[in-house]
Amino acid sequence: MASIAEERIERLTVLAREATKAGEPDRAREYVRLARRVAERHRCGLPRTFTRFTCDRCDAFLVPGVNARTRLQEGSHVVVRCDCGATERYPY
Repeated sequence: MASIAEERIERLTVLAREATKAGEPDRAREYVRLARRVAERHRCGLPRTFTRFTCDRCDAFLVPGVNARTRLQEGSHVVVRCDCGATERYPY
């Protein structure tokens, strides 16, 4: 059974995605910051989808084609680059 904090983090993830697609990046950043604070306060981890689609440097919710570039790199890595210049690499 999911805790209330985990449910709130999921809801904030959905709200951040919708705000980014609607062209409201500042509102999406607030949702991301709030979700991280909830996770810290209740000592529960963030879901993988949340960590993969948020920028650690500027707290933006990353949507490929809107505010992030997603590329495949040789050696089986996914490279996600935010508009702020931060780059993350994930194996696939």
